[in-house]
Amino acid sequence: MTAEQTLKHKLLLEIEKLSEYRLQEVLDFARFLRSRDRFPVEYERQDKKLDSDQDPILQFIGRVSHGTLAQGIDEELYGA
Repeated sequence: MTAEQTLKHKLLLEIEKLSEYRLQEVLDFARFLRSRDRFPVEYERQDKKLDSDQDPILQFIGRVSHGTLAQGIDEELYGA
């Protein structure tokens, strides 16, 4: 038995112990993983360079001299 077959066998043994609800979660997760392989997300590409001219977040970094952006956010949102 190869290492891949052993891993699949272990996975099947664990799957057999799951409830119907958990089986649906496993199926959904497996489909999600397969979709990531077929359609890789742009930000996961290792060859992409950050460009501050094109990225508004990079343009904003360093513009606040002191304090935090979240300072007073509770009062603003909730009036607390």
